[in-house]
Amino acid sequence: MGLCWTKLNTGNDAHSQLPTAELAYRNVHLVTTVDKWEEKLSDANRDGKIVVVNFSASWSNPCRSIAPAYNELADKYPFMLFLTVDVDELAFGTGAQ
Repeated sequence: MGLCWTKLNTGNDAHSQLPTAELAYRNVHLVTTVDKWEEKLSDANRDGKIVVVNFSASWSNPCRSIAPAYNELADKYPFMLFLTVDVDELAFGTGAQ
């Protein structure tokens, strides 16, 4: 669910009617490496922040549909850390780094 559109919407495909959003948006942090994941979790632990993670796929229509709501939540709750992980870019548990 959530923020998952990794490419700009040019309007030339079948998904062009769906709401669009950037992966990294104001209070939403894009995680693309395991090191960045560990850094953000460490920062949240140090600062006592709750972490909200959106694992998504750029091809998923529901992910693109929920993106604006996820962005709103991130703006509404700045005391939480909102992360987005594109599962196609960063596959945990498969040895990918």
